[in-house]
Amino acid sequence: MKSPSPYHPLTLSPLPRRNFLKAGLSAIALGAMLARDGIVQANPAEEWQPPTGKPHFEPKAKSVIWLFMNGGVAHMESFDPKPELTKYAGKAINETPHKDAQNPEKLKLARVTVINDANGQQRNKLYPLQVGFKKYGQAGIELSDWVPHVGSCVDDIAIIRSMYTTDDNHGAQTQFHSGRHMLDGEYPTLGGWVHYGLGSINDNLPQFISLGKREYWNAKDGHYLGPAHDAIPVRVDPKNPLDFGKPANGLTATEQQIGFDLVGKLNQLKATQYPNDASLSARIKAYELAYRMQTSVPETLNLDIETKATQEMYGINDPATRDFGMQMLATRRFVERGVRFIQVQHGAGGAGAWDAHSGLKTNHSKNFKSVDKPIAGLLKDLKQRGLLESTLVVFASEFGRTPGSQGADGRDHHIYGFSVWMAGGGLKGGIVHGATDEIGFHAVENRHYVTDIHATILHQLGLDSRKLEIPGRKRLDIDHGKPIREIMA
Repeated sequence: MKSPSPYHPLTLSPLPRRNFLKAGLSAIALGAMLARDGIVQANPAEEWQPPTGKPHFEPKAKSVIWLFMNGGVAHMESFDPKPELTKYAGKAINETPHKDAQNPEKLKLARVTVINDANGQQRNKLYPLQVGFKKYGQAGIELSDWVPHVGSCVDDIAIIRSMYTTDDNHGAQTQFHSGRHMLDGEYPTLGGWVHYGLGSINDNLPQFISLGKREYWNAKDGHYLGPAHDAIPVRVDPKNPLDFGKPANGLTATEQQIGFDLVGKLNQLKATQYPNDASLSARIKAYELAYRMQTSVPETLNLDIETKATQEMYGINDPATRDFGMQMLATRRFVERGVRFIQVQHGAGGAGAWDAHSGLKTNHSKNFKSVDKPIAGLLKDLKQRGLLESTLVVFASEFGRTPGSQGADGRDHHIYGFSVWMAGGGLKGGIVHGATDEIGFHAVENRHYVTDIHATILHQLGLDSRKLEIPGRKRLDIDHGKPIREIMA
């Protein structure tokens, strides 16, 4: 591959920087490569030295797939069934043997959610399960009937049923990604830290990408690490996968190559004249990578070359699962080609598609119908290709939903106990770690704040978060979290 340059191939006059970026990849992608090569600092105000790009210790995983369901998945109707809710349906919690769940001492993590009527009586009635459940896999783990396909993969999954967080509104999406309440300020997300800490696996592709819509409160990743560590948004459309991802002004590939070849020769002459100018060769390398991404990203997103059987496994032939199935198949293709971190957002828009304050049965049955088969297809496909061992898959949501009803047929936000599951990447499968109480109110066994998920992922990637700290940006201990060693193989 010849060295590209910021010159128009016909006039040889310098293009404006903005036009050159449009002719390459996006400004973010280019900035990431320049920062990685030490050409620009992520944050000039800090005394910042780029990491080595190597793990701190032997990793178990190479890549992460971060599946995030926006709006708050009801844990008791998915990965932590609670038959006690049906047994005591219609009763206030203080009318059941579980009245201690709303003890103020137990609710000190955030504001009390007890709702009383004018007579001081609780009107937050326990709401029955809206779906059946059964045991799946050799492990015999009970899961909802809404996740039969993921259930068929349960022997490869570690379910953590004891998560908690502290933001009881949808800013908790930011909190789950960064570990900090959104009112604390802006902090790097997990994906930003991984991108900051590790080098490239494949220089032809972005190393940190995002699929699906993101809300404004959760739209960036790098923050004080710098925009070079934001995810690059990608669309599953080989004709238009990236903003500014193809040449502007109708330049053909041949015209581009003419310019790159000519300026490459001029650069070689200049390099002979100034042999100690390291930044010149580094910039040429970065521009060359941006040029290569113009073809490598669309090629990765060409799902038509996959077999019909593979497309069926992801549900691409079914309108209900087609969109998310295409994202999951594209995700496998990105991982297969060495992309480090892929975060997929499902159901963004407003508070999030999973935000079932009413009509929970309709809401969750539809949403699980959209994602269950594609996610299972991803897990099975990764496993059969030998990629699951080195790829860590995470299924998460910002919080769970209340055991009590909201209105007639929904559930409110719930931060005291909910579920996350993880698979692959050197973790055990077919296990449940932690527990909530019998009505799913509190995490009562092996409780984990959201950064424990982060710490587990970083550990499997061979990273020590304390060695990634920026001078002048010392993090709180809880920001680092603790690896969940009980689920590690």
